[in-house]
Amino acid sequence: MPAGHLILDSIETPDGDRCVDIFRRGDNTFGFEAYRRDLEDPSGWFPIGRHRFNIYRSEAEARAAAKAQVTWLP
Repeated sequence: MPAGHLILDSIETPDGDRCVDIFRRGDNTFGFEAYRRDLEDPSGWFPIGRHRFNIYRSEAEARAAAKAQVTWLP
């Protein structure tokens, strides 16, 4: 995550191979990104979807967009 971003929530799958971060940017806009990781690869999380470039005016808007676009989110 770029500097100046504050992670508000990180939602992970039970098996630990995917997650979504909801964040606030330094300019007080919001966004989210979906990530995946291969448990056997120690490199860490990789962004998937390019969602982080979308801008939302509120945390609620970012969460609603994440739920609409990331099929595994509850």
